[in-house]
Amino acid sequence: MATEFEIDSQTDEMLETAMELGISDVEGLSEKPKTFGQLARERFFGHKLAIVGGIGLILLVALFWLGPMLSEWEFDERNVADRLLGPSSEHWFGTDEIGRDLFVRTAKGGLYSMRIGLIAAVVATVTGTAFGALAGFFGGVWDGIVSNLVNLVLTVPAIIVLSVFANKFGASAIGLALVLAGLLWTRIARVVRGVVLSIKEQEYIMAARAAGASNSRIMFRHLLPNIVGAIAVEVTLLIGTVIVLESTLSFLGLGVKPPNASLGTLVADAKGDIDSDPIRVLTPGIFIILIVLCVNFLGDGLRDALDPRAKGSDSSEAKNAKKAAKKARKQSGKQGPGYIAGARTDRSSIGKI
Repeated sequence: MATEFEIDSQTDEMLETAMELGISDVEGLSEKPKTFGQLARERFFGHKLAIVGGIGLILLVALFWLGPMLSEWEFDERNVADRLLGPSSEHWFGTDEIGRDLFVRTAKGGLYSMRIGLIAAVVATVTGTAFGALAGFFGGVWDGIVSNLVNLVLTVPAIIVLSVFANKFGASAIGLALVLAGLLWTRIARVVRGVVLSIKEQEYIMAARAAGASNSRIMFRHLLPNIVGAIAVEVTLLIGTVIVLESTLSFLGLGVKPPNASLGTLVADAKGDIDSDPIRVLTPGIFIILIVLCVNFLGDGLRDALDPRAKGSDSSEAKNAKKAAKKARKQSGKQGPGYIAGARTDRSSIGKI
């Protein structure tokens, strides 16, 4: 009598043979396989927090972009007679110590903070991807140079570097973004290097080398498309990190300079009135938290969607195949190892057999 292991092995072999020979309906295996893009979309839209984060981010951008257009007040318009007013129908978030409308300033500051976050994340991603890909793909001297450079950047006290360079170049969004990107690219470089090291040993890369593909072709045709998912996740998470760092620097007086304003500078301007007027401090602070949460939720959703090994990411055809194999094993136990559950053959299949 066949053992359970022998029956399982025989059943799996027969399922594979049935598919190769054109048996048209092995139950659960007849569905058309879904592409990676379709599976990624299903996983992303099935991630509730990612949807919340995406919608929240869209609403925040719309508020920051359209808010000043809905108000009759200008960003830097002063009216000393209306100084330190609380929220009202005329001034939705109140006014500051020189009568400027805080709703307009918060909207402009939020947009400015998000602009810095996006620019810094893009620059850090491009730089980190280039260095990480070179180190992981070529190895040897390149890997040593990049690794030492990354270690050097990581060992330098970040607060000192940020204090010096942000105070000198932080007057503009681009200048401050470049300063922050100069410290954060190492995070992307390490991620990309690790992914490239694992991918370049795959069989399809070895086959491309054997076929005479150049290094540039392998890099841009095979490696980079396969690390886009990891990079996309890191970009979203990096935006939140940049916004927090920018807000911290601005709070310390080392970031955005007047007449510009960010959410961090708004918190810094109101810190002296936290006891008498806490709304002035809480409002920009809450927006900072909301932006970071939305971006992180979006990043989590992208990671689960783009990582095939993520929990619950089995494709539908794989799930159906498992169900079919399980049912076939049950039937083979009853009717012998030569039985395939739910299989129907056509004449052409019989001819091949």
